[in-house]
Amino acid sequence: MGDQQVAVIVGAGAGLSASLARKFSGAGMKVALAARNIDKLAALVEEVDGVAYTCETADPASVQSLFNSIATDLGVPEVVIFNASQRVRGEITEIDPEEVRQAVLTTCYGGFLVGQEAAKLMLPAGQGTIMFTGASAGVKGFAKSATFAMGKFGLRGLAQSMARELQPQNIHVVHVVVDGGIRSAERDRVDGRGDDGWLLPEAIAETYYHLHTQHRSAWSWEIEVRPWVEGF
Repeated sequence: MGDQQVAVIVGAGAGLSASLARKFSGAGMKVALAARNIDKLAALVEEVDGVAYTCETADPASVQSLFNSIATDLGVPEVVIFNASQRVRGEITEIDPEEVRQAVLTTCYGGFLVGQEAAKLMLPAGQGTIMFTGASAGVKGFAKSATFAMGKFGLRGLAQSMARELQPQNIHVVHVVVDGGIRSAERDRVDGRGDDGWLLPEAIAETYYHLHTQHRSAWSWEIEVRPWVEGF
């Protein structure tokens, strides 16, 4: 362990997570990346000089082990970002109940477990930032998307409750509503929206970093990001 600040991204992968890793690493922080399958993170870990940890976000023992390992290996994190989610689309009369249960556990219960373990480390340190990645589905439930709406609505409630409890103790809790699609090479191939139609992951990462560095006299607990052409 050294003096380098630590940023943790749970539910890491390509897209937004990768852009977040690059941004926080570029700001001089040591980045810990947690995912169910860390093989997919090899290139990103090398790029940002990070550390990868295996974690099942809906398993309390796995999440506790993750934070114990990070605290031992790297130190108490200054930033923890929960970016894990799972979707099950389909008509309400047809979607599989077990798939729905697993998805809600990943998207919402996993956020609780990560937020709880982050708070346990940050409170004794007297500072920290905990951020949850939300979605349009967390403020408006779409047809045939009940599962995602349940998970993201719950995540938003968790973030709001944690903010009210922890911000007076100098722990900044933020919910980021990503209101629109995030650009990727795959999406560009099937939908020619261009830059204007998608949220650029590196631009979202700039917002996350700004939220982390906000002065506590003007903290945000929630912010929405969307392309300027996206409908409200």
